[in-house]
Amino acid sequence: MKYCIIDDEPIAHRIIEGYCKNLPYLQKKGNCYDAFEAIQFMNSIQVDLIFLDINMPKLSGFDLLKTLSQPPKVIVTSAHKEFALQGYELDVIDYLLKPFSLERFLKAMNKVSENNSLNLISSPDSQKSSFFLKGDKKIHQISTDDILFVEAYGNYTKVFLAEEIIVSHEKISSLEALLPDSDFLRVHKSFIVAINKIKVIEGNRIAIKEHFVPIGQTYRQRLKHLYRI
Repeated sequence: MKYCIIDDEPIAHRIIEGYCKNLPYLQKKGNCYDAFEAIQFMNSIQVDLIFLDINMPKLSGFDLLKTLSQPPKVIVTSAHKEFALQGYELDVIDYLLKPFSLERFLKAMNKVSENNSLNLISSPDSQKSSFFLKGDKKIHQISTDDILFVEAYGNYTKVFLAEEIIVSHEKISSLEALLPDSDFLRVHKSFIVAINKIKVIEGNRIAIKEHFVPIGQTYRQRLKHLYRI
């Protein structure tokens, strides 16, 4: 999970970074010391979580949050408890009142985990990766190497693996953002395929093992460019 700290106090950055080191799935992507720096940062780098201070020069943390069309998950870190209600009205995950303990920090991170069923984990000594996905009242760890294709199915998403199918409430767009671009390709509004699992491209469909995946008209050009066909 990629995160960024937005706070005008350097000591707050050091405290949060120290707490985050206890959770190996967290990866720091940036430190911002005012709202305008944060806007510029988030226009260039996508993160899953921000630790957001409220009282900052020029533009407050909540004013910053209101400028974001698709904000990431937010944990507020503030010395002012009077803004807590406003924070929850903006759908923040938690409101940490400074100074906060490691125990309180971990409680907030548990709330993030409850709201986030997708968590990509990569092995440092290989290119293989996996993620956790809620489905069938279980939490499955799925290796990206095992995925054949992904299908949007009404309010659900089906992940077709070599040996089974996982049905989840996750949106296909969430999975598309998670899966490596070099290994997976969106070929239809309802389908993402593993490139190395493609057996045959025939007309307007792709054969993967015994399955046939349709190719959407708006996605066909990308496929042509990839395979020069």
